[in-house]
Amino acid sequence: MKQKIKLGVVCLVRNTFDYNAAGDIYRSIIDDLKQLENVELFAFKETIMEPHEAAQAGRYFASSLVDAIAVISGTFHLGHLVLEIKKICDQPLLLWALPELPYDGGKIRLNSLCGVNLNASNLTKGGYTDFTYQVAHTIDENWVDAVRMIAALKQSRLGLLGYRAHGFFNVAVNELALYEKFGCLVDHYELSDLFACEEKSEQTAYYTAKIKEIFNTDGLAEAQVQQVARLASKMKNFMADTGVRVLAVRCWPEFARDFGIAPCAAMSLLQEEDLLLACEGDLDCGITMLCHQAAGAKTPFMADLSQVNIEENFALMWHCGVAPCGLRDGACTPTLDTYFAGGKGITAGFVLKEGPIHMARLDSINGKYRLFQEKGSAVSMEKQLTGTYARCKFEHTMQDVLDKVIYSGIAHHFSMAYGDFAQAFSLFARLKNIEVL
Repeated sequence: MKQKIKLGVVCLVRNTFDYNAAGDIYRSIIDDLKQLENVELFAFKETIMEPHEAAQAGRYFASSLVDAIAVISGTFHLGHLVLEIKKICDQPLLLWALPELPYDGGKIRLNSLCGVNLNASNLTKGGYTDFTYQVAHTIDENWVDAVRMIAALKQSRLGLLGYRAHGFFNVAVNELALYEKFGCLVDHYELSDLFACEEKSEQTAYYTAKIKEIFNTDGLAEAQVQQVARLASKMKNFMADTGVRVLAVRCWPEFARDFGIAPCAAMSLLQEEDLLLACEGDLDCGITMLCHQAAGAKTPFMADLSQVNIEENFALMWHCGVAPCGLRDGACTPTLDTYFAGGKGITAGFVLKEGPIHMARLDSINGKYRLFQEKGSAVSMEKQLTGTYARCKFEHTMQDVLDKVIYSGIAHHFSMAYGDFAQAFSLFARLKNIEVL
C-alpha cells in the first residue's frame, strides 16, 4: 500500500483569459484527484485571481498540514500568487500547465504554460527549487509518489540496532544531516534489547510452520529452526513495541555468538510481511527501502552488486539470505542453510523471480546526500549458491553501471524492488535538491 499523504490543489487564473473554461477544467481535475490511492485532498474550491486570495489559500494549506501543493495555472496569472502561497505554506510544488484549448476568434484562451514559466522563474530566482512541472490533463502520479517518499521519511522513526557492521565505515551516517535533509530521527538500541524482547509462543509456532512449509531445512537441526522462528517473533514484537518503521541491524559478528544464530532467515520471513529491515547497520539503505515502499513497491530488500559479467552484460545481485521469501522464483527449492559463523549463520537460499527491477541508494557523503539508481530486469538462472540472488540486466551497459558505482564511491548495498520507480525517485531527488549520479 502506498504512503498516505495530504495533497493541496489550487487553480490560478486571470480575467484577461478564459478563466471560466479554466474553472470548469479545475472542477473536473478535482474529481479525478479524489480517485488517487491514499491521498487526502485539500482543494481550494474557487479559482484564485488576486494576491489576498492566494494568501488565504496558503493559510488553508498550512492549517491543513498538506505534504505538497499542486498549483494549476488555469490561465496566465499574476506572479504574486504562487509566491504568496509558498511563503505561507513552504511545501513542495507541482507547477501544472494545462494543454491549450482550441483558439477562439484568434485569441489564446489559457496561456497556461506561460504562467508555469513565470512561476518557475520567480520561485527559482527567489531561492526555491523544490518544484517540478508538467503539461497535462491529469496529474503526474510519479510526482505524487515522490511526495509520498518525502512524507514517509519525515513521519517515520528509524531504529539502529547495535551499530554498523565491523569495518563498514562507508555505511555510517551523520544523523543530524539525515534529520536536516529528510526529517528522520534515529533511535539507538543494543542487541541485548532485542534478545530480551518478548517472544510470543503462538507467533513462534506460526513461523515454525511457515519455515517448514516454504523451506527445505534438512541441513538444520530442529533447534535451529526453532531459533529462527523465535527470532522472527522477537523482531516483529520489537519493531511494534518501539514504533520504528525501519530497523538497521548490526547482524554480525556478535549476533550469532550471543543469540545462537544470525538474523538473515528471520529477516527473510519478516520482510515478506512488509517490515523494513536493513542488514549490517546500513540506515541509508534502509531509508531507500522506505522510499521504495512509500511509492508502492512490495517488499523492497537489500542486495549487493556482487558479480558482473561485462561481456554478457549482466550482474549478480546477491545478499546472504534476507530477501523476502515471497520473491522466490517458484522453480528452485528454497533452503535454510548454515552459511557462515561456524554453522550459526542461518540464511535463506533461493533464486529471485524474473521481472522488471529497480535498484537505488540514497547515499550520504560528508553530510550530503546523492542518489544512485538503475533499472533493469531479473532473468532466469539456476540455483547455484547459498543466499538470495538474481541475475540482472540493466538499462545501461554493465560497464557503465560499474563505473558509476565504483568511481562515485557509492556504498555497497542497494535497495532492490520489483517494478519501475525511476521517475518517482528522480522527481524526489529534484524536490529534495539531491544530486542524481
